[in-house]
Amino acid sequence: MSELKKHIIETFGFTKSEFENIQDFFQPMNIKKGEFFLKEGQYVKQLGFVEKGILREFLYVNEKKVTKWFSTSGYFAVDLSGFLFDQKSKVNYQAITEVELLILSKDNYDKISDKITRWDKLEKMFLAKCFSVLENRVISHLALNAEERYNQLFAFNPQIFNEAPLNQIASMLGMSAETLSRIRKKQTKMNS
Repeated sequence: MSELKKHIIETFGFTKSEFENIQDFFQPMNIKKGEFFLKEGQYVKQLGFVEKGILREFLYVNEKKVTKWFSTSGYFAVDLSGFLFDQKSKVNYQAITEVELLILSKDNYDKISDKITRWDKLEKMFLAKCFSVLENRVISHLALNAEERYNQLFAFNPQIFNEAPLNQIASMLGMSAETLSRIRKKQTKMNS
């Protein structure tokens, strides 16, 4: 539970005692490679915190799988609007490695305010961080070229390049697998 504790305290401003008040709300779950944490069309009843491994978030666009994100160690995995508004998921989360999660049910999420008096403020911080990540991704797709997007992702999370299939990485970066391959070759030559 140390990764979760560290993340919640450092990122969202919880005190150690506040975290201890809710740590039992999180339950461990293991997912084997290829299994789903969440499928499109299911009601979103829980969010996951990735302790170890990688979950691929994807959706279908014109019957083609499009990778939206990779949730790696230290990141949450959730269809946030589905979770908050009791709606069906618009995305899928599938394990591309063995994954260890800590799960927070919607029922327990709703009980956090009973345990932490300043939850309204902390929840706003959580939601703001989620939207900040999304906003940065949209800006990078609009403002950066393919090579810049590759470099940004590689600097942010190089682990993905060792464990995720390259066609899925290319999909997330909004480029073809061939373009990604050319960029990787160029980067390898530059770093040799």
